[in-house]
Amino acid sequence: MEPSVDKPIYLDHAATTSVDERVLAAMLPYFSVEYGNPSSLYQLGQRARRGIDEARDQIAGILGVARRELIFTSGGTESNNLLIFGVAEVMQPHGRHIILSSIEHDSVLEPVRHLEERGFEVSLLPVGEDGLVEPADLAAALRPDTILVSILYANNEIGTIQPIRELAEVVKKFRADQPPASAGRPPLLPYFHTDACQAAPYLSLKVEELGVDAMTLNGGKIYGPKGVGVLYLREGVKLMPQSWGGGQEYRIRAGTENVPGIVGMGLALELVQAVREEESARLIPLRDRLIEGLLKIPETRLNGHPTRRLPNNVNVSFRGLEGETILMRLDMLNIAASSGSACSSGSLDPSHVIRALGLEHEWSHSSTRFSFGHGSSDEEVSFVLKHLPGVIRELRELSPF
Repeated sequence: MEPSVDKPIYLDHAATTSVDERVLAAMLPYFSVEYGNPSSLYQLGQRARRGIDEARDQIAGILGVARRELIFTSGGTESNNLLIFGVAEVMQPHGRHIILSSIEHDSVLEPVRHLEERGFEVSLLPVGEDGLVEPADLAAALRPDTILVSILYANNEIGTIQPIRELAEVVKKFRADQPPASAGRPPLLPYFHTDACQAAPYLSLKVEELGVDAMTLNGGKIYGPKGVGVLYLREGVKLMPQSWGGGQEYRIRAGTENVPGIVGMGLALELVQAVREEESARLIPLRDRLIEGLLKIPETRLNGHPTRRLPNNVNVSFRGLEGETILMRLDMLNIAASSGSACSSGSLDPSHVIRALGLEHEWSHSSTRFSFGHGSSDEEVSFVLKHLPGVIRELRELSPF
């Protein structure tokens, strides 16, 4: 049965997700019943503290790490900023070189651009037209003064999944070839960080399997609350706090903890990781059916790797059109999609991710992202495939190009 046009077809789960009802239920008591300050010694405060501790244990178990290696933050952006600025300030005596992929999220690119203005050197690794970083390119970019490598686990726009294990091995080998720590260089340099916000619902987050030293997670991408995130820091990774005041979060991130958000984040991550394989198996046929149908539209191309991509991600370009115009027409059909990163969707320029794929102007402006989630169905795919070809045909008839 085709979905009702009165009911929104939400295909923008990469931008944000709804809060799981079980997560909301777990959070509610901490707003009005267990509302104590978790730093207080009396029972009300200590019950709030136990909520934080339980969430930390949940996340530590999923990542396979020690609980004190987790820092709660206000989201993915703060986690990335804390990591980048914190490492740069502490480690600049040992080097001022940072390596990123050219398709990192803006919450990684922008802090590094600010560091570049302060004299740090930045190497942006190229990607192929499928969005993959080659381990050989990382190996060639590493230098004795490299202090940080940051590469997205899975890209938020095109869904390409990076070979994080292989990239981590490149960093590990480079470290082993450096002079011993007794020469003054910390043994873990360069640190290897990955932003795993988009990967969390679908891929393994086991740190030892991935080989990373730092990882970013975000509650708003995993059916948890917005405004809460986690930064994993391997024991031995040093950074300078970016906020000062109390001694919260092991003296790395000051401020009274967002107890309801943290409780929700812990349960949300536990729930999505418990069903990630089952949910991936359900979504991949929807993803592939939508890709197959959209590519039947003349002058349409898929952005990102055809198979090494997130189970929920479809990103296509329609030659000669503007993505914003396509989105407005989709919205008239009650279909919610995106033209790229939700964090920069106000811009009319093609995203840096699409530009990095090497697309010509006539392709780069029309990228359109559909991202599935828990509520997505085969009927919704049918609705999109029924109506979108006509939308594209009409827009092309109106286009001066």
